[in-house]
Amino acid sequence: MAIVKEYGMDRSQKADAVAQLNAVFNEVGVVVVTRNLGLTVEQSTDLRGKMREAGASYKVAKNRLAKLALKDTPYAGMEDMLTGPTALGYSEDPVAAAKAAVEFAKTNDKLEIVGGSMGGQVLDEAGIKALASMPSLDELRGTIVGLVNAPATKIAQVVNAPANKLARVFGAYGAKEAA
Repeated sequence: MAIVKEYGMDRSQKADAVAQLNAVFNEVGVVVVTRNLGLTVEQSTDLRGKMREAGASYKVAKNRLAKLALKDTPYAGMEDMLTGPTALGYSEDPVAAAKAAVEFAKTNDKLEIVGGSMGGQVLDEAGIKALASMPSLDELRGTIVGLVNAPATKIAQVVNAPANKLARVFGAYGAKEAA
């Protein structure tokens, strides 16, 4: 793989950047491509913070290097999206990065959602927004735990009900005897 000199990076730094991105593309559940339409440093820092809170990462990568890193990964179909001032949001949770990017873009018109990919499925902007509206893995886990716990709570109530009734009866007899 021939990598020509780009601004501020020597050949080994570029090779490292490609290898790191390639590892990311082979591990994550979703990649969101965004376009920077003039974000300030403060806004960009805020976006990174929101991504981190959601369990996602946000990285500005040179398009040429990102395209090299996409090769032989499930995300190779995103190559056409990498034009202009782009950045990548990604997470293992297939919803987290999409949710954080879409929420940020709602309040800041300087961030455009270009599209992305969930595994091998390339998604356009509407697909990423639809993905962002889904519950995250943590929310789904919470729902499942709630569903599993509900029957257990009901069983405990049913099992304890006869004992409670007996206790009330004994209590009533005890109060009657004392009076």
